Amino acid sequence: MTADDNIAIRARGLTKVFGNLRAVDDVDLTVEHRQVYGFLGPNGSGKSTSIRMLCGLLTPTSGEIEVLGLRIPDEAETLRQRIGYMTQQFSLFTDLTVRENLEFLAAVQNLSRRRTAERVDELLEEYHFTGRADQLAGTMSGGQRQRLALAGSVIHNPELLFLDEPTSAVDPESRRDFWEKLFELADAGTTILVSSHYMDEAERCHRLAILDKGRLVADGSPAELTGALEHRTLEVSAARPRSAKKVIVGVEGVLSAAQIGNSLRVLCTDTEGCAGRVEAALAAASVDAKVAQTPPNLEDVFVAVTNRQDTEQDREAS
Repeated sequence: MTADDNIAIRARGLTKVFGNLRAVDDVDLTVEHRQVYGFLGPNGSGKSTSIRMLCGLLTPTSGEIEVLGLRIPDEAETLRQRIGYMTQQFSLFTDLTVRENLEFLAAVQNLSRRRTAERVDELLEEYHFTGRADQLAGTMSGGQRQRLALAGSVIHNPELLFLDEPTSAVDPESRRDFWEKLFELADAGTTILVSSHYMDEAERCHRLAILDKGRLVADGSPAELTGALEHRTLEVSAARPRSAKKVIVGVEGVLSAAQIGNSLRVLCTDTEGCAGRVEAALAAASVDAKVAQTPPNLEDVFVAVTNRQDTEQDREAS
């Protein structure tokens, strides 16, 4: 692989095998500079394993990785000086204060004493810890500790930030504030790769990859991915949604039907005649319902691409 001025991460054929488990399976990935790039997938889909390989913390079984122009894992030590890494578990010292945690991380990154003082003061203000500098980290709320962990991961102004499910243990308001900080970092020039299993977070990304059972099953902007399902999603309003669902799941061309409140969200395998077949089946079953087209969302994308992989694997097994 050759370096590209606009590419922060490039992986080709990325694979990791643990015994009989193929945790990551032949993944190709390209992340441009200044992007917020999302990894979307359920637990066990290969997100964390992929991130650890891209960071140089885990050696791939096969494949090629280039991050910030460096070949990984050969140049992993050099890379670590240029990246930040934050996991879903709070990884700072609970018995140290906010300031002491930041000072410790500055020392780990070999910042000078003068630069440490300047940078810690900057982060205390930027991350709203001015009045909490002497508070023990262990006494703070989940959202506050999350902000502190993010502040610590950027103490050395990394060019690239890896975030592994960083918002899994905080409330929605804290998650929203956290994402505002991510976009501020991206606007300032930091490339961010963040894994999540929250659909609303995936929609915020400039671009995202969907992983399932170790495979990359979709890659694109949220608009590109949802646009590929145009006219394949229906909303069915019914007085008896459970009865309607029993009918709909048996209709030819219906991939899934999920109840959302008093209505059903239906995903079809194609755009031709699905709505008509659903209406006809409901009428034949004497279920009063209204069928209408509805715009696709990322949850529809996820269902479509993971179902496709299951079908392909079933075909390979046979």
